[in-house]
Amino acid sequence: MNSLSNILKKGLLLIVFSVMLLPMIQDKFNFIELPSLKGDVKYPSDSTINPSKWFSAKYQEEKETYLNSMFGLRSLYVRLHNQISYSCFNKANANGVIIGKKHYLYEKSYIDAYTGKDFLGEDSITHTLNKLKFISDTLNKLNKQLIIVFAPGKASYYPEYIPDNYLPVLQSTNYKSFSDGAKKRGLETIDFNKWFMDNKNKSKHPLYPKYGIHWSIYGCAIAADSIIKKIEDLRHINAPHFYFKTVSLEKPKDIDYDMADGMNLLFKLSSFKNAYPNVIIEDSIGKTKPRVLTISDSFYWGMYNMQISKCFSNHHFWYYNKLVYPESFKQELGTDQLDLELEVKNHDVIILMATEANLKDIGWGSIQNLTKLFTGNYVSASKQKELKNKMSGYIDLIKKNNQWLSDTKIRAKEENITLDSMLVLEALWQIKQKEKK
Repeated sequence: MNSLSNILKKGLLLIVFSVMLLPMIQDKFNFIELPSLKGDVKYPSDSTINPSKWFSAKYQEEKETYLNSMFGLRSLYVRLHNQISYSCFNKANANGVIIGKKHYLYEKSYIDAYTGKDFLGEDSITHTLNKLKFISDTLNKLNKQLIIVFAPGKASYYPEYIPDNYLPVLQSTNYKSFSDGAKKRGLETIDFNKWFMDNKNKSKHPLYPKYGIHWSIYGCAIAADSIIKKIEDLRHINAPHFYFKTVSLEKPKDIDYDMADGMNLLFKLSSFKNAYPNVIIEDSIGKTKPRVLTISDSFYWGMYNMQISKCFSNHHFWYYNKLVYPESFKQELGTDQLDLELEVKNHDVIILMATEANLKDIGWGSIQNLTKLFTGNYVSASKQKELKNKMSGYIDLIKKNNQWLSDTKIRAKEENITLDSMLVLEALWQIKQKEKK
């Protein structure tokens, strides 16, 4: 009996030591190939030692952070921890993810948008819509079009699975105010949010996945086709079409499973099968390919990855009005590095697209920039930089000239402003005088 007890104790001790040593062995020999964690995972770089870091304890802090994030089998332990949280406590260890009824996944921002908790207010939305109307009218005079696309929201599509503690729904929402206001002003829109809800029980295949935040790949393909047809109608052209004849029914993957991927669980979640269309793009011979600029959130990536660009010419995607694609695939290019006037000139159609959770930020600054451009008040980033350099040059000249600096100090005192402010005003005046010559 004692012999059996000793064997069990030694066996248990061996297991404990094995669990403790496994991460070290994995870190040294990498004997198990583990999938990387998905989502917005940031890994710290290893710390370098020097006397300053050592005596300030910064090296030790950085090293501890690095070792805690990079030890062997970490991804396995993270997935195990997340799986226990999900399976035992119905908790998602992913930023902003909410587990709804029947395990449907949501992002909290979409629930807030559906229930109206992020409502901007009528005055703010009216102000934005009036700018959009001005932009649209100006583009029409230039034989160009603005199209506002309301991408669907998961909370609107699956309200029945929202946890009760996130309800009720308020009367006013950004989506309702934007969509109603756009119609009243005669703006060109495509309301996929409404279309998806209207066709929820009519569609042959799911338009929204259970574990994804974006429209399903199938729903995205249908939406892409609708956008092309809308552009054809507005431009009175015959563009290459975007269609599919067959679909395959498979377990959810890619954007149809993006939220579940971000949860980093051990086991795949069960779901209904999703439809994956075999997308075909018509030959462009005899067709007119419009020049299209799309300013959108991540909902446009599905279309972009389906190569909707082949239906357009000079097609650009401004992701959140920050990064320019396709250029940023090779080297990051920001929209602030572009000449906005030239970009408008080089495109026939501008698409502003946002899902209901992002309507509060629709355009992400582009609406303000286009308004300034068409009212003659826009200053490009390159011109701002040029102006700043000129100002710095004049300010340096003033400071080096004792008489000029003394006169500037006197004027600053007379105007009751700081010397720095007067230096800027003097530099601007000099620049304007030079431009007149």
